[in-house]
Amino acid sequence: MESLLNFLPLLFLGFILLMTGLFTVKQQTAVVLERLGKFHSIRYPGLHFKIPFVDRVAGRTNLKIQQLDVLVETKTKDDVFVKLKVSVQYNIVRESIYDAFYKLENSHDQITSYVFDVIRAEVPKMKLDDVFVRKDDVAIAIKTELSVAMGEYGYQIVKALVTDIDPDESVKVSMNRINAAEREKVAAEYEAEADKIRIIAKAKAEAESKRLQGQGIADQRREIAKGLEDSVEVLNQVGINSQEASALIVVTQHYDTLQSMADSSNSNLIMLPNNPNAGSDMLSQMTASFIASQQMGETLKLQEKQKVAELRQGHNK
Repeated sequence: MESLLNFLPLLFLGFILLMTGLFTVKQQTAVVLERLGKFHSIRYPGLHFKIPFVDRVAGRTNLKIQQLDVLVETKTKDDVFVKLKVSVQYNIVRESIYDAFYKLENSHDQITSYVFDVIRAEVPKMKLDDVFVRKDDVAIAIKTELSVAMGEYGYQIVKALVTDIDPDESVKVSMNRINAAEREKVAAEYEAEADKIRIIAKAKAEAESKRLQGQGIADQRREIAKGLEDSVEVLNQVGINSQEASALIVVTQHYDTLQSMADSSNSNLIMLPNNPNAGSDMLSQMTASFIASQQMGETLKLQEKQKVAELRQGHNK
């Protein structure tokens, strides 16, 4: 019993040393183990043992994909200052944990420096509008440059994204004014086109109205002429000749007109001679005018033919 009690301190010391030597490594993490200050091994997820006071955990490396956001201010080709936000997604290659841990002191600073270098080399070659359009080209250039530079240290660049482009405030105000002016121009063009369509439609409607109105007047006159012709035929059948019938019709229409004018209080009337021979005289005057016009037309046609004949004779000579 006494010997067992003597071993208890040793057992307790051994248990303490055992517990001190045990350690765990979480998933997607690697532990760099050093022995007496020198690299010894890399331990992956699980339960591990290290020799107390001899081995030590030099550091833990995160194997997950990480993201670093970098804000860079630079100037474009058209002398506009712009801020670009670049998100770089990267991770440590499992087979290159040693290089990532021992070769590079601060990965964030290194990546940030390369991002600044690439952006300030690429963006000054572009105008502001091209920066918005070709932001993917800038992102590809950043990824390409970082993949070469950081691959040496055991880092893999998964993705580089230009997530924000922020020009100077005065430039944004100017761009908004330009956009608003362009939209007003388009609106004015559409409004002018609408006015043009309305004018064309109105003109077509008026033309159609006048065509129908003219057709109506023509139909009306045709029916009036037909009625007069029928009236003359009826009068001829009772022994009244055409001239007397025409005079009678004119007189009848004259009195019909007077009656229609009397039915309205706001009518204007030009009074013609109202004697028994008025209709016959007016008809005679109209007939004489028609005959004179016809004779004049025939005279003009004859003169025109003579001129044409003279011109042909002169041409033949």
